[in-house]
Amino acid sequence: MFMTGSSMINIPGPLIGKAGNGAWLSLLISGGIGFGMMSMLLYLHRRFPDLTYVEYSRKLVGSVLAVILSVLPITFLFQMQSAIVTDVGLFMISSMLRETPMYAFTFPVFVIAALTARAGIEVMVRMFTLILLLTSFFIFIVLLLAIQDYDPSLLLPVLPKGIKPVLHGAYFTFGFPYVEIFLFGMLLPFVVKDPEKKVSISRTMFISLSLNVFTLCTATVCAIMVFGPYAADKPYVIFAMARIVEFEEIIQRIESIIGMSLILGSYMKTSVTLYVLSLFVSQLFQLKESGTIVMPLALFGFLTGLVTFDGSTQWGGIVATIHPVWAGAVFLMPLLLLTVVALIRKRV
Repeated sequence: MFMTGSSMINIPGPLIGKAGNGAWLSLLISGGIGFGMMSMLLYLHRRFPDLTYVEYSRKLVGSVLAVILSVLPITFLFQMQSAIVTDVGLFMISSMLRETPMYAFTFPVFVIAALTARAGIEVMVRMFTLILLLTSFFIFIVLLLAIQDYDPSLLLPVLPKGIKPVLHGAYFTFGFPYVEIFLFGMLLPFVVKDPEKKVSISRTMFISLSLNVFTLCTATVCAIMVFGPYAADKPYVIFAMARIVEFEEIIQRIESIIGMSLILGSYMKTSVTLYVLSLFVSQLFQLKESGTIVMPLALFGFLTGLVTFDGSTQWGGIVATIHPVWAGAVFLMPLLLLTVVALIRKRV
């Protein structure tokens, strides 16, 4: 749910613009990096099954360096919560309700996400299961009903400009969504330990991430088969596909369900991000209760979204160029450092 969320709507169009027909190869490359990050998280979780990222950082590298390795991810988490909801606002004012100010959409999402995060992770899991099934069904219906417009010949040639565009696309999708798997370093300790359970958490997470990569690749390939190279001109290409869907003059103009899917997916992802951010801050400053700071964090994210950018073009540039570097520096590098230290200390 977290990895697919809003990326299903936001990723295919810009990715095709960067990688062309090789967009699905970009997803395989960045997805492979995501598998590597998840392997490191699961290794550290096996070493310290009852500790979060902040807590086992203190054990591995000491309090001073652990504070640095915790403050760095917090900087991007503040931006990340704002970015998720900003995408919702930009989608609504560019595709559906053009005359409405963006804060009319972002503020309610932040309020509801903050209330959900404050309710706790168990409430979120039970609630999001139903929402995930609903949004997945909507997207599947759109991809299925658009089958009459598919033209497989548009998938060729796969690499008309060589491998560089594919690597550019992989760089883009690494920053969103695959580097964000880092957040599960704060959530894995909450998994219920059931020794009689035959399916391990590692296997479950690998299957889930594989489904995410497959789903995004499928949506991207379907978009190329419908629009060809013109898919790059549509920032919300799945929404554009829903607009052209027609079935026996009964089912038409079903793009509203894609809009609902984006809002619900972003709401779920924002709730998880807020919950993880509150855990980071509370454990870093050794606060007793993380729920009390959720509302102030959400308010800060809302205000950040109002002043971060001047337009959708500038925002797209930030997401495509700055986010991958920023997230790689504060998520991937500290995680890699802790994994190496854990391996060395285990051997010693």
